[in-house]
Amino acid sequence: MWIKICGLSTDEAVKTAVENGASHIGFVFAKSKRQVTPEQARQLSKDVPKSVKKVGLFVNASLDEIAQTIKIAGLDMVQLHGDESIAFANQIAVPVIKAFGIKNGKLPSDIAAFKNHVILLDAPPAQFAGGSGQQFEWEKVALSKLSGYQFFVAGGLNPDNVSKAISFFQPTGVDVSSGVETDGKKDVKKISLFLENSKKLSTHDMPEAD
Repeated sequence: MWIKICGLSTDEAVKTAVENGASHIGFVFAKSKRQVTPEQARQLSKDVPKSVKKVGLFVNASLDEIAQTIKIAGLDMVQLHGDESIAFANQIAVPVIKAFGIKNGKLPSDIAAFKNHVILLDAPPAQFAGGSGQQFEWEKVALSKLSGYQFFVAGGLNPDNVSKAISFFQPTGVDVSSGVETDGKKDVKKISLFLENSKKLSTHDMPEAD
Protein backbone atom coordinates (compact mmCIF):
# COMPACT_ATOMS: atom_id res chain seq x y z
CA MET A 1 0.00 0.00 0.00
CA TRP A 2 1.13 3.56 -0.69
CA ILE A 3 1.74 5.80 2.31
CA LYS A 4 2.43 9.45 1.56
CA ILE A 5 3.70 12.05 4.01
CA CYS A 6 3.06 15.49 2.54
CA GLY A 7 4.15 19.04 3.30
CA LEU A 8 7.70 18.13 4.28
CA SER A 9 10.15 20.98 4.79
CA THR A 10 12.91 19.73 7.11
CA ASP A 11 15.67 17.15 6.82
CA GLU A 12 14.50 15.50 10.04
CA ALA A 13 10.94 15.00 8.80
CA VAL A 14 12.10 13.65 5.42
CA LYS A 15 14.52 11.24 7.09
CA THR A 16 11.86 10.03 9.53
CA ALA A 17 9.34 9.44 6.74
CA VAL A 18 11.80 7.53 4.57
CA GLU A 19 13.32 5.43 7.36
CA ASN A 20 9.90 4.40 8.65
CA GLY A 21 8.55 3.20 5.33
CA ALA A 22 6.84 6.04 3.46
CA SER A 23 6.37 5.16 -0.20
CA HIS A 24 5.85 8.80 -1.23
CA ILE A 25 7.02 12.11 0.21
CA GLY A 26 5.33 15.36 -0.75
CA PHE A 27 6.64 18.89 -1.22
CA VAL A 28 4.27 21.86 -1.48
CA PHE A 29 5.09 24.43 -4.16
CA ALA A 30 1.81 26.34 -3.89
CA LYS A 31 1.30 29.21 -1.46
CA SER A 32 1.12 27.60 1.97
CA LYS A 33 2.84 27.64 5.33
CA ARG A 34 4.44 24.40 4.12
CA GLN A 35 5.69 25.88 0.83
CA VAL A 36 9.25 25.12 -0.27
CA THR A 37 11.24 26.16 -3.32
CA PRO A 38 12.30 23.65 -5.98
CA GLU A 39 15.89 24.10 -4.81
CA GLN A 40 14.93 23.35 -1.21
CA ALA A 41 13.04 20.24 -2.28
CA ARG A 42 16.06 19.04 -4.25
CA GLN A 43 18.30 19.50 -1.22
CA LEU A 44 15.82 17.86 1.16
CA SER A 45 15.49 14.80 -1.05
CA LYS A 46 19.11 14.40 -2.13
CA ASP A 47 19.57 11.22 -0.07
CA VAL A 48 16.10 9.76 -0.67
CA PRO A 49 16.25 6.34 -2.37
CA LYS A 50 14.68 5.96 -5.80
CA SER A 51 12.12 3.56 -4.38
CA VAL A 52 10.52 6.48 -2.53
CA LYS A 53 8.56 8.70 -4.92
CA LYS A 54 9.00 12.47 -4.66
CA VAL A 55 5.71 14.28 -5.25
CA GLY A 56 5.25 17.99 -5.95
CA LEU A 57 1.96 19.66 -5.01
CA PHE A 58 0.69 22.51 -7.20
CA VAL A 59 -2.44 24.67 -7.33
CA ASN A 60 -3.27 26.10 -10.78
CA ALA A 61 0.38 26.46 -11.75
CA SER A 62 1.37 26.78 -15.41
CA LEU A 63 2.73 23.84 -17.36
CA ASP A 64 6.06 25.66 -17.68
CA GLU A 65 6.30 26.17 -13.92
CA ILE A 66 5.49 22.53 -13.26
CA ALA A 67 8.00 21.34 -15.87
CA GLN A 68 10.76 23.52 -14.43
CA THR A 69 10.03 22.35 -10.90
CA ILE A 70 10.06 18.70 -11.97
CA LYS A 71 13.50 19.27 -13.48
CA ILE A 72 15.02 21.24 -10.60
CA ALA A 73 13.53 19.26 -7.71
CA GLY A 74 13.79 15.86 -9.40
CA LEU A 75 10.11 15.04 -8.94
CA ASP A 76 8.70 11.62 -9.75
CA MET A 77 5.02 12.65 -9.59
CA VAL A 78 2.89 15.79 -9.59
CA GLN A 79 -0.19 16.36 -7.42
CA LEU A 80 -2.76 18.86 -8.72
CA HIS A 81 -5.03 20.64 -6.23
CA GLY A 82 -6.60 23.30 -8.42
CA ASP A 83 -8.98 23.47 -11.37
CA GLU A 84 -6.67 21.60 -13.73
CA SER A 85 -8.38 19.75 -16.59
CA ILE A 86 -7.61 16.27 -17.87
CA ALA A 87 -6.13 17.86 -21.01
CA PHE A 88 -3.76 19.83 -18.77
CA ALA A 89 -2.84 16.78 -16.70
CA ASN A 90 -2.11 14.73 -19.80
CA GLN A 91 0.62 17.20 -20.81
CA ILE A 92 2.65 16.65 -17.64
CA ALA A 93 5.72 14.48 -18.17
CA VAL A 94 5.44 12.48 -14.93
CA PRO A 95 2.51 10.56 -13.38
CA VAL A 96 -0.25 12.76 -11.96
CA ILE A 97 -2.28 12.62 -8.76
CA LYS A 98 -5.47 14.71 -9.07
CA ALA A 99 -7.11 15.85 -5.84
CA PHE A 100 -10.89 16.09 -5.52
CA GLY A 101 -12.82 17.63 -2.66
CA ILE A 102 -15.62 15.30 -1.53
CA LYS A 103 -18.72 17.19 -0.42
CA ASN A 104 -21.64 15.35 1.20
CA GLY A 105 -20.00 12.09 0.18
CA LYS A 106 -20.53 12.74 -3.55
CA LEU A 107 -17.76 11.97 -6.01
CA PRO A 108 -17.39 14.81 -8.55
CA SER A 109 -18.48 13.88 -12.07
CA ASP A 110 -15.10 14.79 -13.58
CA ILE A 111 -13.34 12.08 -11.57
CA ALA A 112 -14.11 9.65 -14.41
CA ALA A 113 -11.88 11.60 -16.80
CA PHE A 114 -8.91 10.95 -14.53
CA LYS A 115 -9.33 7.19 -14.28
CA ASN A 116 -5.96 6.61 -15.97
CA HIS A 117 -4.28 8.82 -13.38
CA VAL A 118 -4.19 8.49 -9.60
CA ILE A 119 -6.92 10.38 -7.75
CA LEU A 120 -6.90 11.72 -4.20
CA LEU A 121 -10.06 12.03 -2.13
CA ASP A 122 -9.84 15.04 0.18
CA ALA A 123 -12.07 17.22 2.30
CA PRO A 124 -13.60 20.15 0.39
CA PRO A 125 -12.19 22.28 -0.93
CA ALA A 126 -9.23 20.30 -2.23
CA GLN A 127 -7.52 23.57 -3.20
CA PHE A 128 -5.16 25.65 -1.08
CA ALA A 129 -2.55 22.90 -0.99
CA GLY A 130 -4.54 20.56 1.23
CA GLY A 131 -3.49 20.05 4.83
CA SER A 132 -6.67 21.50 6.30
CA GLY A 133 -7.04 18.71 8.84
CA GLN A 134 -10.71 18.34 7.88
CA GLN A 135 -12.30 14.96 7.24
CA PHE A 136 -14.99 14.33 4.63
CA GLU A 137 -18.02 12.11 5.24
CA TRP A 138 -16.61 8.65 4.56
CA GLU A 139 -19.83 6.75 5.15
CA LYS A 140 -21.65 8.65 2.38
CA VAL A 141 -19.16 7.76 -0.37
CA ALA A 142 -20.36 5.19 -2.91
CA LEU A 143 -17.36 2.89 -2.68
CA SER A 144 -18.47 0.83 -5.68
CA LYS A 145 -17.84 3.85 -7.92
CA LEU A 146 -14.15 3.75 -6.99
CA SER A 147 -13.70 0.29 -8.47
CA GLY A 148 -10.84 0.26 -10.96
CA TYR A 149 -9.28 3.49 -9.68
CA GLN A 150 -5.93 3.96 -8.02
CA PHE A 151 -6.69 6.37 -5.21
CA PHE A 152 -5.34 7.99 -2.08
CA VAL A 153 -7.55 8.84 0.88
CA ALA A 154 -6.65 12.12 2.58
CA GLY A 155 -8.42 14.73 4.66
CA GLY A 156 -8.15 14.69 8.43
CA LEU A 157 -6.12 11.50 8.68
CA ASN A 158 -3.86 11.02 11.69
CA PRO A 159 -2.17 8.16 13.57
CA ASP A 160 -5.38 7.42 15.47
CA ASN A 161 -7.81 7.08 12.55
CA VAL A 162 -5.67 5.90 9.63
CA SER A 163 -6.34 2.23 10.41
CA LYS A 164 -10.08 2.89 10.28
CA ALA A 165 -9.69 4.70 6.93
CA ILE A 166 -7.77 1.79 5.45
CA SER A 167 -10.35 -0.71 6.68
CA PHE A 168 -13.23 1.36 5.31
CA PHE A 169 -11.90 2.37 1.89
CA GLN A 170 -9.34 -0.35 1.06
CA PRO A 171 -7.50 2.42 -0.83
CA THR A 172 -4.38 2.25 -2.94
CA GLY A 173 -2.83 4.67 -0.49
CA VAL A 174 -3.26 7.11 2.38
CA ASP A 175 -1.98 10.68 2.53
CA VAL A 176 -1.31 12.86 5.57
CA SER A 177 -0.01 16.35 6.28
CA SER A 178 -1.49 18.26 9.23
CA GLY A 179 -2.34 14.99 10.99
CA VAL A 180 1.35 14.44 11.74
CA GLU A 181 2.00 17.97 12.97
CA THR A 182 2.17 19.59 16.38
CA ASP A 183 1.70 23.36 16.55
CA GLY A 184 1.87 23.54 12.75
CA LYS A 185 5.19 21.73 12.40
CA LYS A 186 5.92 18.14 11.42
CA ASP A 187 6.24 15.91 14.48
CA VAL A 188 8.62 13.00 13.91
CA LYS A 189 6.89 10.86 16.55
CA LYS A 190 3.54 11.32 14.83
CA ILE A 191 5.08 10.58 11.42
CA SER A 192 6.54 7.33 12.77
CA LEU A 193 3.28 6.31 14.43
CA PHE A 194 1.21 7.12 11.33
CA LEU A 195 3.46 4.93 9.22
CA GLU A 196 3.46 2.14 11.79
CA ASN A 197 -0.34 2.12 12.06
CA SER A 198 -0.79 2.33 8.29
CA LYS A 199 1.47 -0.63 7.60
CA LYS A 200 -0.06 -2.66 10.41
CA LEU A 201 -3.45 -2.80 8.73
CA SER A 202 -2.37 -2.86 5.10
CA THR A 203 -4.22 -5.78 3.52
CA HIS A 204 -2.63 -5.73 0.10
CA ASP A 205 0.83 -5.31 -1.33
CA MET A 206 2.19 -1.91 -2.17
CA PRO A 207 1.66 -1.26 -5.91
CA GLU A 208 4.39 0.14 -8.08
CA ALA A 209 4.27 3.92 -8.47
CA ASP A 210 4.81 4.21 -12.21
